[in-house]
Amino acid sequence: MEYRWLLFCPQFPATPSSPRVTIWRRMRSAGAVGLDNGVWVLPYSDSSAEFVREMRDYVASQGGTSKSFLSSAFDEETERAVVERFLNDRAEEYAEIKEQCDHFLAELDQETQRANFSFAEYEENEQDLNKLEVWFDKVRQRDFLGGHHAKETIEWLQRCREEFDRFAEKVCAHEDQDHGRKMRFDPGAVSHRRTKIESQNNEPAE
Repeated sequence: MEYRWLLFCPQFPATPSSPRVTIWRRMRSAGAVGLDNGVWVLPYSDSSAEFVREMRDYVASQGGTSKSFLSSAFDEETERAVVERFLNDRAEEYAEIKEQCDHFLAELDQETQRANFSFAEYEENEQDLNKLEVWFDKVRQRDFLGGHHAKETIEWLQRCREEFDRFAEKVCAHEDQDHGRKMRFDPGAVSHRRTKIESQNNEPAE
């Protein structure tokens, strides 16, 4: 498949650096791939064209200049290289989400084994799961070319939701006023931890 590509080339004064960082962040959030010499590439669509127009306005407002092009690859090798960059970027992001899903499931397992069925623990895990789902939606929106990683990530998120629902049932079943039991994992003030670490560091080596 031959793609049409939007190329965006912003140029800024040497200082300040914040506009350059803003462009980098916004282009990456949009799913653009950065090529050599500050050139950004996006698959052409009406929405990506509108996005580039917005970035041109931003660059101009910051005292910079920019050029944009609608192009196609000169040869198949270039096309494959650009497509591979998009696929690899998304695969890396999906891998990060799957890794965090694995950590989330491990956290639920740990709290279940500790019978830490407090509402505070429920809310903490609910927030973590919501963050994973929002993160996935952002990545999927910039997954222009598709691939098997999205399907695998959906399966991980479904597993997380199922396990979280089971955990919620346990929290509901153990709801009571025994706060002392539920707070038995409270580490106390941070100064206690510092004192403990200092004590360990001062122990003579064997």
